[in-house]
Amino acid sequence: MLSQRTRYATRALQHLADRFGQGPVQLGEISRAQNIPAKFLTVILSEMKRAGLVETLRGKEGGYWLAREPDTITYGDIVRLTRGSLALVPCASRMNHRPCENCVDEAECRLRDVMLQVRDETANILDRISLAERVPVAALDD
Repeated sequence: MLSQRTRYATRALQHLADRFGQGPVQLGEISRAQNIPAKFLTVILSEMKRAGLVETLRGKEGGYWLAREPDTITYGDIVRLTRGSLALVPCASRMNHRPCENCVDEAECRLRDVMLQVRDETANILDRISLAERVPVAALDD
């Protein structure tokens, strides 16, 4: 499952994508509209700023906005930034690969083969959908 942090980050960035080009969006607006605790949102948006996805301006007229066009930020980007990997098990991760604890040799593990396929299909979906798109659920049923 996606962590609460990943879901909050996704909703916050979706909110900013919906207002792209309209100037800074105040933290309180994002917090209220997306039902995200302001303290947690501040941490998340700071992480997104360090990753180059968000810009910020302090002050009364300040706020947050996407640093890049919404069509250049994918859901895969957000999940990887907040979760570290799309893989469900560590031995199937491309970026954070490590052997699973208490497992058989990776070359013999049939579960790893399945999880590699799951990771690849997940990446195919999440990396092709950007924040600019509003994808109907039926479009994902293939």
